[in-house]
Amino acid sequence: MGRLDRESPVPLYYQLKEVLQAMIDDGALAPGDPVPSERDICERFSISRMTASKAVSALVDEGVLYREKGRGTFVASPKPTCTSSCLTGFSDNIRAAGLEARTEILSFAEEEASRTIGEALLLSSQERTVFNILRLRYVEGEPFSLENAWVPRCRFPSLSRDLLEGRSLYVLMREHFAMKLSHARQTIEPVLCSDFEAAQLDLEPATPVLLFRRVAYAEPETPVEYSKCVYRGKRFRYEISFGI
Repeated sequence: MGRLDRESPVPLYYQLKEVLQAMIDDGALAPGDPVPSERDICERFSISRMTASKAVSALVDEGVLYREKGRGTFVASPKPTCTSSCLTGFSDNIRAAGLEARTEILSFAEEEASRTIGEALLLSSQERTVFNILRLRYVEGEPFSLENAWVPRCRFPSLSRDLLEGRSLYVLMREHFAMKLSHARQTIEPVLCSDFEAAQLDLEPATPVLLFRRVAYAEPETPVEYSKCVYRGKRFRYEISFGI
């Protein structure tokens, strides 16, 4: 184990957290290995039980460690990384990372677009009907994200739940509707999940999650989808690549 610097402005618990993280990164602690007990950590670093507990709890909160009741604390397996560098469907991105993906359509309905959605999709007052598609995504059998997408009916008049079932929305847009998808604009912000989102993603209510808002475009500059997607971040990492 490394050493703690009591003269440093960095809190001792945070220094200890980084020491434990370094041991995991260096292979001194492998996935499934038990973490030294808080008592052992206290004796090794001459620190309080509260400091040791805070450092371990911080790594548990990040998904680096996990606790088993009555057994102790262990090193978690590395989080699968889901990469997105181009406008492709969820399943394609996940499978490209060598992971198993599955999508469940929770609802598929027609509704009138709200002002925000109508403006994002550049809908006229006569063409405000959208398909509201709610889908739950799974990675490696675990809930990964909850996505709500709005697609203008005027641009995809024959879109249906049956047509979408088991298929990628973006693939349908390209192959069935001959849309040339070009790019998307996306924002990311931390939020607290709602009770409904928590139930779907197997989380406690008000758990911090990442909210992605996206508008996808087809050539030349036609918006074809507005979506809001809540990602369950504790067990997975989401990677975005940018070109220069």
